[in-house]
Amino acid sequence: MFSFNPIAVAFNERITIEDDNWGKVVSKIILDDSNPEDSINGIEAYSHLEIIYFFHKVEKNKIVSGARHPRNDETLPKVGIFAQRGKNRPNRLGLTTVKLLKRQGKVLFVLGLDCINGTPIVDIKPVMKEFMPKEPIQQPLWSHEIMKNYWK
Repeated sequence: MFSFNPIAVAFNERITIEDDNWGKVVSKIILDDSNPEDSINGIEAYSHLEIIYFFHKVEKNKIVSGARHPRNDETLPKVGIFAQRGKNRPNRLGLTTVKLLKRQGKVLFVLGLDCINGTPIVDIKPVMKEFMPKEPIQQPLWSHEIMKNYWK
């Protein structure tokens, strides 16, 4: 076992858990007092960040460790929780690549963070081209269907 302390908290207008329409959401990520301002020095040189966060509103009894239908849609194939990006995962961790809009002191303004207001942030990493896949991305057809309105 291990535990994490949040390094920051995300604030935005989304207060309810929803599956779609995250593309225009602007979030403020405010570093925790335990992290000095210089912990994000130089971050403005990056256009995008990877944000790892904790799905703090997912109840433990709702966690899925096996297979399920994505979005509980029985018209979609039943696939393992690690073959989808659902929030009801065993460790309740989310990961999203966001656009960095600006930094003001200990506050980062980002576009496209798909978490609700008050979400604990576990880590922040800059996106570097060298860490991106070199090959074309492959994914099942059903995943395109559920993502069609996600970033609107």
